[in-house]
Order: sequence, then structure tokens, then C-alpha cells
Amino acid sequence: MKIGFGKLNRIALILSLLVWSMIYFLPAQEAGAANAKTALQAADNCRRGLYLSKEKMKFRDRWLHCIKQYEALVKHYPKMPEAGSALYWEGKLYRDLYGQSHLAGDLDTAIQLFEQISQDYPEHRLADDAQYQIGEIYYREKKDYSKAYVEFLKIDVRFPDGDMSPKAQAMMEQLSTLISEKVEANWSKQTDKKTAPAFTSTETRVTGLRHISTPTYTRVVIEVDKPVKYDFNVLKADPNHKKPRRLYLDLKDTYVTADMDSHIPIRDGLLQAARAGQYAKGVVRVVLDIQNIGPYKIFPLYDPFRIVVDVSGNPKPEPIQTVKSKKPIQNGKKTKSVNGSNKGVQKGTKKADEPDPTSTIVSQLGLNVKKIVIDPGHGGKDPGCLFDDNLKEKDIVLTLAHILKKKIQEKIPKCEVVLTRDKDVFVQLDERTGIANAQKADLFISLHVNAHKQSSISGLETYFLNIATDESAMSTAAKENATSEKNISDLQSILKDLMLNTNIRESSKLAYDIQKGMLNTLTPGFNPVKDLGVKQAPFYVLIGAEMPGILLEVGFITNPVERRRLQSSEYLETLASGIVVGIREYRESITQASAEF
Repeated sequence: MKIGFGKLNRIALILSLLVWSMIYFLPAQEAGAANAKTALQAADNCRRGLYLSKEKMKFRDRWLHCIKQYEALVKHYPKMPEAGSALYWEGKLYRDLYGQSHLAGDLDTAIQLFEQISQDYPEHRLADDAQYQIGEIYYREKKDYSKAYVEFLKIDVRFPDGDMSPKAQAMMEQLSTLISEKVEANWSKQTDKKTAPAFTSTETRVTGLRHISTPTYTRVVIEVDKPVKYDFNVLKADPNHKKPRRLYLDLKDTYVTADMDSHIPIRDGLLQAARAGQYAKGVVRVVLDIQNIGPYKIFPLYDPFRIVVDVSGNPKPEPIQTVKSKKPIQNGKKTKSVNGSNKGVQKGTKKADEPDPTSTIVSQLGLNVKKIVIDPGHGGKDPGCLFDDNLKEKDIVLTLAHILKKKIQEKIPKCEVVLTRDKDVFVQLDERTGIANAQKADLFISLHVNAHKQSSISGLETYFLNIATDESAMSTAAKENATSEKNISDLQSILKDLMLNTNIRESSKLAYDIQKGMLNTLTPGFNPVKDLGVKQAPFYVLIGAEMPGILLEVGFITNPVERRRLQSSEYLETLASGIVVGIREYRESITQASAEF
């Protein structure tokens, strides 16, 4: 085959370009790195010179002169590690400038720059320092203790091995006390003479004990008039006095009312009974008599305030090894037991970091989807969202739940479906995940209808449990929790252990699959359908779930178009089909992941 002279020239040209690019590309990269280092050194020298001169620090233009040098570095060398350092020091300059200017804009700019490091340079050595700076700003300058707690919390979640993690934990310890005091102060301000409890004591009433129980899982709920501090511990068995092993909680500044049912028999194989009594002046002790338990967790919920104790079965009735738990927001402290050991959140008979060689990848990741609990929100005395007192959220979601149950059973063979309520009855928020845990469900899906003061707002959105990311999510969580947005902000700080749970990742995957399934199924026949996306927020109804769980907002009762649709059986049937599509996509993806593993 002959190759023409022109073609040979073109080939030669291409080869020469390749050779020259190989010769010059690496030196150009090296030159860029050197230039970035030089630029960072110059900007650092400017910053140090500024801080050494009290006279220079008086003038804003001197601050901006150094800031612009860091800005230029980020602009010209965005992919170099020096850009991350430049963003950090630029943010630090704006924060320190605020001390001179007292301009809120300087502080907000500092936060934006520190956040940019986490987003664009998450592996940078100063990423955790930047996140710590954000927490410091909310704590020291903005005096927003709840937000500061959440920002410090992110360090422990995102950078657990970083050098800022111990400092962040110390700040959370300090802030937990401040927030608990603030919650109680807010409660006192909101309580007037008409709504105040009918007793004169300055102490708080413990008003009730209730439980959900199976042979493998039990939830005990302690109902209290308002937020209280508490300690908890485990006491070993006392054969001489015929006393079993006991888990107890001491509630501070409280008393038990005479009309309260202070003893509830359980006898489910895990707990024998739960009882409450006046242990000392101002201290109510709640005791759970243990038969055989493994892991347990204790956390508070607000409006009304109650303390939830979840216990699970232990396969072998032997002494439980423990790991140290971290103090939660409500100041639930650990105390010395009679045998002199500190007991925290139980992790079962194995050490926390010891893998179980007998468990499969399916069981480790919760990849079975054989039972789904569907939770129709609200019910009974709680109507949820209303329109003209006739159309009620509780009725819409109950109808949808029955349709969804039928479709899951038709489309997903061998999948059992359980409803938290199958008629118009009231179910406590904390009982809903309790039912799912007791049923050993593989998925938990809570159904809700949204509302907004602007009737033009519409769309579908799906939530999973986490700290809230925007004001809209906070507002929705407050509505569904029947609480204030302020208490939602306080609530976020108890979610650390949940954020570290693999269920967060699985719940996120489930949320995205179902959101996509709903939109794709509804769009052909009910266009337009607005996608409000997948979001995260602290919903009471999802807290404590031992399986992936999500909350669906399937439309706005306040929007004329969606209001008509929510009353249409055709729309609800199609919506349910979309949810099933999402469940099947989730199920297939995790099954495939298991097979590939």
C-alpha cells in the first residue's frame, strides 16, 4: 500500500507534536507547582506582615491587599494543593477582619470560604481545620450554639482521624450543657399559666411508662413533662437479694405522680419489667429488670419530651463487653456502677472493631428486602395537614398505604408488608419505628403530604435521616415532628451515632431510587410533576430505626393541582406504582452488589 507524501507529512507532524508535548508537559506542570508555592509564600508573607503591624490592621485596604493575593492564587492554580491553603488563610483573614469591621458580610464570606475547602478539597490537610473554624464562628461570633454543635459534629463524622477531632469533641461536650440549658429555658418561656402543669412543685413530673415488645427487640418510653437531665448505668445481678441485672436511669429534678402506672410487666425474654419510683428527693429512678439483652441505646425526643430506651437480644447470656459511649446532647451521663465500671452504649459480646467471620455480606449490609413496614403518617386525633377541615393528610396517606401494600405484594414476590396503622387511629411517633424494629423489617417508608403558605408551591420530595441541610428541610421536619424549628435545631445534635450508621448510606440510596421511580412513573400521565429532590432532616419518626428508612412527601395539599390529584384514585395508584419501581431498583442494586462482592 502506498502512502502519499502529504499524508506522510501529516503523520510526521502528529508524531512531532506528541514528542514535544512529552518534552514540555511535565516541566510545565513542575513550573506551575513552583509558581503556586511562590505565590503562596508571597501571600503568607503579606499576611504575617499585616498581623505584625497594629497600624496596618486599622485599614481595611491592607487586609484586602493580602486577601486578593490568596484569591489570585486560587484563580490561577485551582488544582494545586496550595489553592486549599490559600482558601483557608483567605477565610481566616475575613474572620479576623470581622473583629475590626464588625460587618456581618465579612463573617459570612469567611464561612463560605471554609465550606469551599470541604467541598472542593476534602482531602486537604487543612480541611478539618476549616470545618473547625466554621464551628468556632457560630459559637464565638454568632452565638448560635445549636448550629455550632452541628458544625463541630461534622468534624467527628467527616474527619474522625484528623487532629481537630479531639478539639471538636471537647467543644461538643461544652456545648451540650449550654444547649440543654437553653432548651429548658425555651420551654419555660413558652409555658404560660393556662398550659402549665397543675402542680406547684419546681420539679418535673414523670408521667408515664409504655413499651413495645417482642422476643428480640423492646422499646421502653419514659414520658416526662419537660426536658430533664439524666444518668444511666447497668448494675450486675445480686443473687443474695434475688435481683436480676438491671439497667437504670436517674432523672434529675423529677418526681412520680401518685396516679401514674409505675410498674409494667414485660417478660419478653429480654426484659422482665420496667418500673419507676422516687429514688431520692428530686430523683426518679426508672429500672429495667434484665433477663438477657445485648446492644441498647438511649436517646431523647422532644414535644412532648420523652426518653427512649431500645434494647435488642443477646444470642448468648454472658457478660457484655462494652465500649465507651460519648455524651449525648441531653447530658445523659454515665455513672459508676456497684462493681466500679463505667457502662455506656452496649455493643454486644464482640468488640466494636472485631469482624464476625460467620456473617455474610448480605447480613452485614442489610441487603435482604423480605419485609417492608409502611407508615401512614398521623392518624386519629392527629389529622396532619388540613384543607377546609374536610381534606386531611391522615386520610390521604392511609389510602395510599393500602394501595402501596397491595402493589408491593403483587410486584415483589415473597415480600411481606406491614402497616403501622391500617385504620384511623393515633400512633405515637416513637412507636412507629418501634413497630418496624419489632417486626425486624428490612425497609421503613413513612408516607406524608406537605403544605405551604404559598399555594403555588408544589412537588415531590424524599427525606432520609440526617442533620438538615436547608431551611426548607428544617421547616418540613418541624411540621412532621409537631415541634418548633428551634427544637429541631437542638435535636440535630443527638444524631451523631446515627450518622455513623451504615443505614444512613442505605437510606440515601433508597431515597434516590424511590424519588426517581415516582417521578418517572408519574410524568407521562400527570405532567408537570416538580422534582423537589432528595433531602435530609431530623425526623422523629425515623430516629431509632434499625433498617434503612425514608419519609416521602407526596404532594402539597395547599396546591390546587396537587390537591385534586391527591384525591384521585388514578393518581394514587400511579404514585404507588412509582414507589414500587424505586423499591425494586433499590432491591436489585443491592442484590447485584452482594453478588459482585
